[in-house]
Amino acid sequence: MANYGGRSLLALLLVATAGIAAAGVAPGSRDVTAGQSRPVSELDSGPEPAGADHWWAAQRMYPFRSLDIGALEASAHAQATAIQAAPGIQAAWQSLGPANIGGRITDLVAHPTQADTVFAGAATGGVWRSTDAGATFSPAWSPSLTPSIGALAITGNGTLYAGTGESNPGGGSVTFPGAGVFRSTDSGATWQSLGLTGTDRIGRIAIDPANSNRLFVAAAGNLFVPGGQRGLYRTTDGGATWQLVLAGANPTTGAVDVAISPTNPNRIYVAMWDHRRQPNGRVYGGVGSGIYRSSDGGATWTRLAGGLPAAGTNLGRMGIAVARSNPNRLYAIAADTSGDFAGFWTSTNGGDGWTRITNTSLLSASQSTFGWWFGRIWVDPANASHVFVAGVNMVESLDAGANWRRSMVIHADQHAMAWDPLTANRVYLGNDGGVYRSSSNGSLSGSWFKSTSQAHLQFYTVAVSRQDISRISGGLQDNGSVRSWGSTGWNAIRGGDGLMNLIDPTNQNKVYACSQNGSCGRSTDGGNTMTSFGATTSDRRNWLTPVAFDPTNPSVMYYAGNRLNRSTNSAASWTVISPDLSRGPGGIDGYPFGTITTVAAARTSPATIYAGTDDGRMWITRNTGGTWTEITAGLPTRWITKVAVDPTDANLAYVTVSGFRNGDPAAHVFRTTNGGASWQDISGNLPDAPVNDLVLDPRDRTKLYVASDVGVFVSTDTGATWTQAGTGLPLVPVSDLEATDTGSTTVLTAATFGLAMYRLS
Repeated sequence: MANYGGRSLLALLLVATAGIAAAGVAPGSRDVTAGQSRPVSELDSGPEPAGADHWWAAQRMYPFRSLDIGALEASAHAQATAIQAAPGIQAAWQSLGPANIGGRITDLVAHPTQADTVFAGAATGGVWRSTDAGATFSPAWSPSLTPSIGALAITGNGTLYAGTGESNPGGGSVTFPGAGVFRSTDSGATWQSLGLTGTDRIGRIAIDPANSNRLFVAAAGNLFVPGGQRGLYRTTDGGATWQLVLAGANPTTGAVDVAISPTNPNRIYVAMWDHRRQPNGRVYGGVGSGIYRSSDGGATWTRLAGGLPAAGTNLGRMGIAVARSNPNRLYAIAADTSGDFAGFWTSTNGGDGWTRITNTSLLSASQSTFGWWFGRIWVDPANASHVFVAGVNMVESLDAGANWRRSMVIHADQHAMAWDPLTANRVYLGNDGGVYRSSSNGSLSGSWFKSTSQAHLQFYTVAVSRQDISRISGGLQDNGSVRSWGSTGWNAIRGGDGLMNLIDPTNQNKVYACSQNGSCGRSTDGGNTMTSFGATTSDRRNWLTPVAFDPTNPSVMYYAGNRLNRSTNSAASWTVISPDLSRGPGGIDGYPFGTITTVAAARTSPATIYAGTDDGRMWITRNTGGTWTEITAGLPTRWITKVAVDPTDANLAYVTVSGFRNGDPAAHVFRTTNGGASWQDISGNLPDAPVNDLVLDPRDRTKLYVASDVGVFVSTDTGATWTQAGTGLPLVPVSDLEATDTGSTTVLTAATFGLAMYRLS
């Protein structure tokens, strides 16, 4: 297990958000048909979340503008580990996968002496190891403390280094900071912290080919707070000590890429990147961006020109690569501040002069409008003219950039590539869909084999059939909505980022799946075919738009933007039944968003419906939306994550909230016995961490389960005390929870944001 210097990994994962105010967007109003697909801009001009990272951070921050989340998460983890497992629930959680889909890979390295061995860094799933040439992967990091990985590097004798914290900044995906640099000398069985814990996000690690104790680490730094540990760091003693050898031109500039000449280790190239997140958006470029070179091992540096872009406010992320077979051949790529493609260059004299490549239509298209998500170039170790560039699609050139081709058959969004030094023509590729392998030297015109075992997925939601608990669906970051049934194992039923998923409790062939901002589909054949929802009425829709069944009649459904919609025909058509229940669009700087985040109808009184919002308002109607009464009094001003109604009493309900206490008395779980006229704090001894879901045990309604950022907990005494539900659940956020009655026992199914699905009986 890794040593984190006394701090929880979750604390270190989120320490960068200290001081963050979630990125906002300008107020506005748009009516759309909920079933229509629409592109989600990384800088959406409407009041909805600008991306998954905006949504994730905002609910944990609201209503504060500045929090020391690192310290708060450290405390929450300590509290969580102190809570014992519940008597009678000592069973261990079991991983359900899926393993055949694969989540975002940020880096890859092949072992130099052990045949068929390759390591993959997962966005929020730690390091994974394959010993069968990428066919299957298993964790190479303790799941009890699973980090976000930004970079991997390996020495000639197999010593493995990991830089934690993903340097690809969040937009449509959630990314996490890390805890510095780690080393393993036993192929990932154990890890040792080497410091640089304040670097937050590490883009690349380069090892001196002549001296394995000499490393360079490109630290991008805190995405939200200027200053701190950022820039290019060097160690000459294997990580015992570190020296900052290249600082940024300003407090928002860090290093994101680094390369060493294979024949002259004193010649180092580094890409510096000036970028930051702000309360009202992101600025992913600036005067600090550029390519630098040192010819004396990092003692002095020169900003390269000779055809490369000059310093300016519109220069964004850059990437650099050196050809191993001809170290004078270099390649560089740049995006502008907005994320558009800005150019591709090559040098044949070690960076003294550069030639801009003009045939760039495929290159430009590959970067879409978010080139800051990529910034990677790889050169064939044996052929300096054979080059690959990361993008939505991978692009390849066989003639140093004169001509290009792309692949449309592998998963989108490329991030990692590695050549196997022991097997000719074997190349590994990592993207948002996992790990792939080529046996034709990476040729994009050749075939690619995808790993069949890589369960490092980020689930938002889970749904379980009441007729057959093996039938599970869920919404995945980067990989759409997926189901467990079908002839090919787990498979997709809807694209985009997968969000809300539901399975009709009376007919498991009726399934529902949504992508970002409430674009939803319905199916009557188990997901084989999907039809868009009928038109809904709302001005704003959250990243995860809630959809819920009426508990007495699943043909009656609820869909919520800032207004609540009701369907009586399984989402074929909708009628709006509420006014705007939020405080209005965007709050301050688009934070929060002014939308409904949870809705639940009462089983004993279907006309009674509860609804909660991201800006801390709670409502009830007792006449199916004819009139609404606010029942916020007694609840904290927090992002409301879940409302659940007792199946035997419409006046008995539970509410959970996100965020942290930060010294105030705000709690995370509340109970009402009088329809919201008053609320009781039943957080008890729960850790002070965001609570993401609450479910009642279907066999015993007095037993409550909550899913939080630090695990799943159960109470059998109305919240007076809480214990851990089961054992062995990895320390990753649990974003959603389902409790299913099998007829003889209750089964919990947990959607984790990093290590896929887990189940406890």
